[in-house]
Amino acid sequence: MISSELLRPIEILLIEDYPSDANLTIKRLKTAKVINNLHWVEDGETAMKFLRHQDEYADVPRPDLILLDLNLPAMDGREVLGEIKLDPQLKRIPVVILTTSADERDVLIAYNLNANCYITKPVDIQQFFDVIGAIEDFWLAAVKLPLD
Repeated sequence: MISSELLRPIEILLIEDYPSDANLTIKRLKTAKVINNLHWVEDGETAMKFLRHQDEYADVPRPDLILLDLNLPAMDGREVLGEIKLDPQLKRIPVVILTTSADERDVLIAYNLNANCYITKPVDIQQFFDVIGAIEDFWLAAVKLPLD
């Protein structure tokens, strides 16, 4: 008998301020082999409301995986990552940094804040799709994600 946990979609939170990048990510993950629900927010403050189930996000599911851009308005991705990894209720959620920054300082900061992975977004659309496909293959299909 198959456990209902195995049939549950993977919940993904995309934190991305550029609609074009968000739309490409959403488009690619709609064709994923692994069933997923993707939720998109455009800034860090909204992301924290989502993660803490505040205001209109009171009934949203807890993400199994977070895709986080670093350069966000209001509260940047570094601050979001820091808050996630310091919060006992959120710290086990894997956070994949998906950003345009290839700056070594950003890479070090992200890993020092306990990011699970750092990926620089390619400019080429096909390469971008390939990167999202690699995230799908690894984080959605190969990795055992925590349920809480």
